[in-house]
Amino acid sequence: MLSKLGTSLREAIKKFLGRPVADELAVKELIRDVQRALLLADVNVELVLKITQLIEERALKEPVPSGFTRREVTLKVLYESLVELLGGEKQPKILYPANESITLMLVGVQGSGKTTTAAKLAWFYKSRGYRPGIVCADTFRPGAYDQLKQLALSVGVPFYGERTGTSTEIALRGINELKKMGCNVIIIDTAGRHKSESTLMEEMKLLSEVIKPSEVILVVDATIGQQAKVQAEAFNNATKIGSIIVTKLDGAAKGGGALSAVVATGAQIKFIGIGEKIDELEIFDPPSFVSRLLGMGDLKLLAERVKEASLRGEMKSLVTGKFTLKDMVQQLEGLKKLGPLRKVLEMIPGFGLNLPDEIADVAQEKLEKWTVMVKSMTKEELEHPEIINRSRMRRIARGSGVKVKDVKELLETYEAMKRMMKNLLRKQKKGRLPLPFKA
Repeated sequence: MLSKLGTSLREAIKKFLGRPVADELAVKELIRDVQRALLLADVNVELVLKITQLIEERALKEPVPSGFTRREVTLKVLYESLVELLGGEKQPKILYPANESITLMLVGVQGSGKTTTAAKLAWFYKSRGYRPGIVCADTFRPGAYDQLKQLALSVGVPFYGERTGTSTEIALRGINELKKMGCNVIIIDTAGRHKSESTLMEEMKLLSEVIKPSEVILVVDATIGQQAKVQAEAFNNATKIGSIIVTKLDGAAKGGGALSAVVATGAQIKFIGIGEKIDELEIFDPPSFVSRLLGMGDLKLLAERVKEASLRGEMKSLVTGKFTLKDMVQQLEGLKKLGPLRKVLEMIPGFGLNLPDEIADVAQEKLEKWTVMVKSMTKEELEHPEIINRSRMRRIARGSGVKVKDVKELLETYEAMKRMMKNLLRKQKKGRLPLPFKA
C-alpha cells in the first residue's frame, strides 16, 4: 500500500523523533521531508505546498496541552492534515439492509481493473452475509465474459452474461435472473471506456438511465496519478458517480496523486485495491489509512481481520506483547490467514516505525518452513528457546526437512521480534509512541 510514500513518511518521522529537541528547525526539516515524500507520490504541487504550510503553522503555533510535548503536537497535526487531504473522517455507506435489493454498476476506462474489482466486491459482500451475483454487460472486450465467469466461480457466486447483444438488454436480463436466484447485491461489470470516446460515454449514460442502479461506482487505476481527477470529472458529467474504487494501490508510485486528485473532485473513495488476490479489497478509511502510512498501526483493521479469520485467541499475545516461541506454533498458522506478515504487523501501533528487515521481508514460504520447524521442537525448547544449541538445531533441522541455518534464522527472527515488542511496550509506558493521539 503506497510502500514508497509510507517508507518516506516513516523515515521522516523517525528522524524527527530522533532529534533532541522539537524546535522550529526540527519542525521545518520534518516539513521538507514530508513535502518531498508527497511530491514523489505525485500529489499536486500546489496542494503539497498548501498542506505543508498549514502543518508548519499549526505545529509551531498550536498550544501544547498539559502533559504533552511540541513533538507530539507536531505529529498530531501531521496526522490530521494528511487525513483531511485524503477526504477526512466521513464514512461512505458500505453496508445495506439485508431486505433491500442493491444494484451496483461499475464504470471506468479499459484496464482500470473493473472485472477483477467486480469479483472482489462479490467476495466482500458474500463474506458479510449478503447474497451477491455478478452480471457481465461487457461485450466490447474479447475475453471479458470468460474472465468474469471464472472469477465468479472462484468466489462462489451466481453469474449471468451473454457473449453478444446490447449491454442494456443483457444487464436487465441479468438483474432479473439473479433476483430470481435470491441475490440481494447485484454487481454489473460494464465495458471499458476512454473519456474521449463520446459514443461509449453515451452508452454508459443510457445504461445507467435504463437499469437505474442503486449506485454507480467509478473504478480508477492508481497508476495514472493526478489524471484521476480528469477521469473522475469526465465520468461524473456523463452519469452521477456515487463513489469511487481506486485499484492497484499496492504497487503505484503515483497512488498519492490518484487518491488526493479524486478527493479534490468532491467524490468519496469507498474501497481501495491493495493487491491482486480476491480478498485484497479494503474499505477506504482515511484515519486508518494514514495511521498505517505513518507507521502508527491500525488496530481497528487488525481487529476486523482477526474477527474474519476467527483468530482472537491466537493473536492475543501478539497484540499485547506477551510473545513466546510457544505462541509461534499457533500464530504462524494464524498470520497466514490474515495476509502477508508485513501487512499484519504494520497494523500494530509502532511496528511500522520499528519493523526490522529480518521480520519485514519474511515471505509466505518462510512461514511455512517455520511452522514445520516449531512443530519439531520439544515442549521445553518451545518454552525456553535459549537452550537450543547446535546439536538441538541439527535434530530440529532433520525432523523438519530443513537446513541448520534455517533453524538459526527462525531463532534470530524470534529474538528480534521479542526485543522489538519489549521496546514498543517501554515506549508506550513512557508515552513516546505517536498514536493514539490524546491531545
